Amino acid sequence: MLLDVLHVEPQKDYILVLEFENGERRRFDMAPYIDQKPWDRLKASNTFSSACVGFGTVVWPNNIDIDPETLYELSTPMS
Repeated sequence: MLLDVLHVEPQKDYILVLEFENGERRRFDMAPYIDQKPWDRLKASNTFSSACVGFGTVVWPNNIDIDPETLYELSTPMS
């Protein structure tokens, strides 16, 4: 099921707090991906913290994004 991301809050240690269109808040750990291309570019200065929502998913400058299905399926619900 494809759910759009409505809001993202980047946290320290490459954590994204996400709100999806179904109202769920979920936590996604980017640390396992941060050494892989293209996400390795997010380690530079404060690039990771510039995450925002675009086109229903999380995007960063320089055309970096991550699939919304991945964000939903591999994230954990927050209470």
